[in-house]
Amino acid sequence: MTLKRVAVLKGGWSPEREVSLNSGAAAGSALRDAGYEVVELDATEAGRAALAGDLMQASPDVVFNALHGQWGEDGCVQGMLEVLGLPYTHSGVLASSLAMDKQRAKAVFDEAGIPSPTGRLVSREEAAGGHVMAPPYVIKPNAQGSSVGVYIVREGDNRPPDALTSRNWDLGETVLAEEFIPGRELTVAVMGNHALCVTEITTNLSFYDYEAKYAEGGSIHVLPADIPSDIEARCLDLARRAHAALGCRGMSRADFRWDPTKGVNGVICLEVNTQPGLTATSLAPEQAAECGISFPELCDWMVRDASCQR
Repeated sequence: MTLKRVAVLKGGWSPEREVSLNSGAAAGSALRDAGYEVVELDATEAGRAALAGDLMQASPDVVFNALHGQWGEDGCVQGMLEVLGLPYTHSGVLASSLAMDKQRAKAVFDEAGIPSPTGRLVSREEAAGGHVMAPPYVIKPNAQGSSVGVYIVREGDNRPPDALTSRNWDLGETVLAEEFIPGRELTVAVMGNHALCVTEITTNLSFYDYEAKYAEGGSIHVLPADIPSDIEARCLDLARRAHAALGCRGMSRADFRWDPTKGVNGVICLEVNTQPGLTATSLAPEQAAECGISFPELCDWMVRDASCQR
């Protein structure tokens, strides 16, 4: 079948809505450049009950899923697309759900021999009441992306972050406490079964948080990363293995911390993103370009890779 009409799902109602709107707009433009007829659908919380009908009315050959975070990246919208029988991009229901649930993803990594930080789930109340492990450690929501709600509790801090007790906290009542891994921030995009290359991320902010990821000038991407060849090979291998262990499809991106004092044993996998960002500052498209794949070519590949039962 010749694929002609693509519905780009963007927006959503997670804290990553603005990033998704940017990703969707960029993907839509690239797909038009690649020769597709494109309709962009803004998935809003108010309109979520009508979303299935909107998709069917659009009558696409393929759905390009540019949603990020809960509902769009965690298996929920993937399940709806399976029911509707609409082929879609990126990972399927199970892989999306596993990767979004950080603690369950860590269990998969452990089984596959992929090193990840030591951690445990605790209630928000417990995390706010006092140190749940020896500082330094990290507190993060168990099912969010883009470093939303991530806090580093450093040595000498008297108590956990005040945000945990805020009335405005809407990131779940269970959080993940993990050991803090010192060192350098590295990331690898996987396209199909091929790990592309390694990027090092540096920032002048406190750490690679939401602002560093998406604000102009918030971070610097060093591509290819200036790291020893054995560390590069280790990152590429772990990214491929993490992608496969979770059952990911299409494109994913694995994030690492590397402690240079420990050599190859210092490479630790933090998480896998099943729907990497596609904004102007995004890492996966940069790596594809480094490998000679333009952004329209990348989006075209994603559409041609789309299917149901992923």
